[in-house]
Amino acid sequence: MFLKFFKNFSAKRILNKSSLHVNTEVSSKPIQKVGLLVDETFFLEKDKLINLLKSNGITENNLTVLAFKKKYKNKEIVPYPHYSKADVSWLGTIENKEALGFISEEFDLLINFYDQRQIPLVIVTHQSKADFKVGFATVDKRLNHFMIDSPMEEYTVFVEELFKYLRILNKIK
Repeated sequence: MFLKFFKNFSAKRILNKSSLHVNTEVSSKPIQKVGLLVDETFFLEKDKLINLLKSNGITENNLTVLAFKKKYKNKEIVPYPHYSKADVSWLGTIENKEALGFISEEFDLLINFYDQRQIPLVIVTHQSKADFKVGFATVDKRLNHFMIDSPMEEYTVFVEELFKYLRILNKIK
């Protein structure tokens, strides 16, 4: 128990020492490739969220999903890329192939669908090579280019606001 606390504390300390500021340069190219980082610990409607994104013009081929859960059960079968708290090292690095692949992918848009600041989620968001990052206003404001102030349970409102502002910013047609 104490070792888990110390591991989390160490990772948090190293992350806070690094520069969390998002790159302020935003590309003007339209959004095609989208990454979705979902916190499944508190949000269980992932499939409905994905279907809502698809209904707004994001194709399945251009959507990559990575799910996070504090702890997966040993025999739990998860049919999509995922990682957990156990995949974060003492030095605040991710040690999961699926998460590392997600981080290294260059997205036009990264949707950070989590409303509580958790170190594993912040690490993936911070290290992502996405051109434009969107998330909730309740999370660290230095991580995202654009923040939407809505409760996580009202994901339809989040998606409506997201696409409304993406149209205003000429990111989608």
